Amino acid sequence: KKVINSQRKSFFSYPFYFHQDTAWITGCDFLPQLKCVVAVTERTVIIWDYKSKGSQNNCFIIKPMENGLLCVCTATMSDHLAKDNIVMGDDKGYVHLLTVTSDHLGLKQRKGKKESQLQVLDPKTFNIVKRKLHDDWVVKVKYISDLNCFGSCSSDSIHSFVLDDIKRLEDNLPVKEFSVPRGVNAFTYCGKAKVIVTGG
Repeated sequence: KKVINSQRKSFFSYPFYFHQDTAWITGCDFLPQLKCVVAVTERTVIIWDYKSKGSQNNCFIIKPMENGLLCVCTATMSDHLAKDNIVMGDDKGYVHLLTVTSDHLGLKQRKGKKESQLQVLDPKTFNIVKRKLHDDWVVKVKYISDLNCFGSCSSDSIHSFVLDDIKRLEDNLPVKEFSVPRGVNAFTYCGKAKVIVTGG
């Protein structure tokens, strides 16, 4: 994993090793409030405190997740300085909402420690909600702050693209969804034109 600045020069990189296992990182994003990097692999959420100096690398592994995670994004819904909301899509058609706070990670307590730390955390200690929105893999999730909505897409021909309030992940109310033959593999939003473009 690398952190790159605005001039596209790599600051540094840090390899993750999971007890002799190898796992592809299927998505990553930045957590603006906690100032960490979040990444997902097969059944694992990684939260990396990339600001750690020298040999001190604080990395938090949340596992095992119930399904295989394929994509991730941050939902910046509030100005809460010690909390980030993470949206993830999996291989069973579920979209998850994971709330992470600085207390979960103990970042304040670790500031004085110099040694590298890799800590495995149980998903049950977190507030995670999930909702099945697609009948195939969720290939992309994105939070669109201009619309106060999240989007998710799948190669599912019936439930191809969902665009709705993040609160819909916590209830069973109907969601705004679109059907596209053979599904949607990618999408983006243009705030200037006020359009969403999908590709499949």
